[in-house]
Amino acid sequence: MKYIQWIAPLENESFINYCIRLSKQIDTHEPFILVGLSFGGIVATELTKLFHPVKSIIISSIPVSTQLPWYYKAIGLLNIDKLIPAAFLKLKTPLTFHLFGIQTKEEIELMTQILKDTDKRYLKWAIRAILSWRNKEKPVNVFHIHGTDDKILPIRYTQPDVSVKEGRHLMVLSRADAINEILGREL
Repeated sequence: MKYIQWIAPLENESFINYCIRLSKQIDTHEPFILVGLSFGGIVATELTKLFHPVKSIIISSIPVSTQLPWYYKAIGLLNIDKLIPAAFLKLKTPLTFHLFGIQTKEEIELMTQILKDTDKRYLKWAIRAILSWRNKEKPVNVFHIHGTDDKILPIRYTQPDVSVKEGRHLMVLSRADAINEILGREL
């Protein structure tokens, strides 16, 4: 198992070029499986199209841009995200915790650390990449796991292969047993 490390986007870098640079961390000469969470699932979907892994598993994510909620599409079309300061996006607020489905002390600590560690420039770039993503077709070998209580990417806009009852956006923490069971079957 190898964890892919996020890299800083280059100035005005396209999402596809970013994915290609990120792929340098993967030995594509050997059979491999990708697993991606949230934005990492979108990246895994693009890498699947480019490098054809044995399988890709996306969790709390979407495999096609048409499953992005309408209000995100509107924000992207109107460029509203460009008006929101990055510092605002990194604030630790009750709304942030609610949207991510954070309830326990451990989840609060983890989210606090994620917000602290995430580079402002990267965060703005990633949000723009999601809002301007235009993938229309789910690759055949992408397996999608989604929670029924995800507030960031509500399940009503998606068509997952399997849903996790009461799973929130960070269900890999709160519903780890269920996720591990599904991953065990799929891997």
